[in-house]
Formats: sequence, structure tokens, C-alpha cells
Amino acid sequence: MVAPLAPAAAKISRPMRTNKRTFPAVEVAPANVLAPLDLDEIFGRTAPVEVDLGCGDGTFLAALAEQDTERNFLGVERLPGRIRGACRKIGDQLLPNARVLRSGILEALEQLLPPRSVEICYLLFPDPWPKRRHHHRRVVTEEFLHAVAEVLVPGGCLRIATDHAEYFAEMQRLLARAQALEICPQSEMEPVFCSTFESRFRERGAKIYRVVLQRRK
Repeated sequence: MVAPLAPAAAKISRPMRTNKRTFPAVEVAPANVLAPLDLDEIFGRTAPVEVDLGCGDGTFLAALAEQDTERNFLGVERLPGRIRGACRKIGDQLLPNARVLRSGILEALEQLLPPRSVEICYLLFPDPWPKRRHHHRRVVTEEFLHAVAEVLVPGGCLRIATDHAEYFAEMQRLLARAQALEICPQSEMEPVFCSTFESRFRERGAKIYRVVLQRRK
């Protein structure tokens, strides 16, 4: 049974005022970037955790949190403007089970998220860096997949979506070598909610490629 929500933990930044509107403190400020976060303290309760890696403006994160109040949802984002937008959206909707962590994705996975603490990770429409000389900047690498596997609980999932066919093909080559993760049969299932990027791509009629990976037990 999920414990009731408690007041925000001390590690979370104080309320901010933006555009004359006050919203709850939802941005996580780690006291030590080299130590794993205390997720129970951050959310003020113990509950299953889902993480949106690169949460952008928080549209998808807020929709998840609003639908399922018995789970905790953490967005990871490094761009200040997007963080402000996500915090504002969560505050406006009064979602006590959503937080935003200012961090790079790999940093969050390798240093800040505790091992075997996350039920689902989402990676939705990461920058494809289409030019070959920029491929080293792509998020999905062997190092990334290993780091995701470390933070997922046994049986936990990584859900990936992209509109870029070449990037998706490269992902599949990497996934075939990922020993701790296996592809799930429900990979083609449509999401209940769309991120801002997915809504735009759908409007343009772009093909969406999806894959769901499960951590081996």
C-alpha cells in the first residue's frame, strides 16, 4: 500500500514566482552530486518511481503524474528554460507526486539515481544528431544502456521513441548487445499520452519508432 504524501523534502528548492503565479517547489537540488538521491525523502513517501529522461517542458511527465497518483514521477532535464516550464506546469496542476531534477541524463543515471530504484524509464525523441561527426553526442550508447539497467528494478522497463529511422536502426544494433536488457513484445503499443515533440511529429505525419526493453530478472 502506498504511503500518503508528506510535505516536500528539504532537498527541494523553495517556491518560485514566475509570471505572477506561485507554484510548489518541484525542482530537486541534490545536496551532493556524487551521492545517490533519497527518492523517499524527495517525494515525502515510498512509492514506485518512473523517470522521464529529458522531460522537456513537462507535458508528458505531468500527464503521467495526474493519471496515476499512487506513483512518483521524476523528470530529468538540464536546460533552464525547459525546467522552469516543467515546474510551472506541475505547479499549476498541483501535482505533489512529480519532481524535476536539473541534470544531464547520463549523470543522473550513473550518479544520482539509486541502483534498482526505478520501475520505468522513458526516453522520448532524443536529439538524433543526424550528422555523422555528431553521432558521439547521441544519448543511446552502450554506456547509457548499462546505466539504465543498473537503476531499473528487476523486470523494470526502458521505453524509447524516436522519429529518426537511422538512429532507431543504430539503437537496435546496440540493444542486440545489451546483456542486462531484453526487448519486450509490447514495443509497438501506442502511448496513453503524447509528449510535446510526439504531438508535433504526429501532426506532420512522421513515422514513430518505438521499443520497450525490460531488465532481466
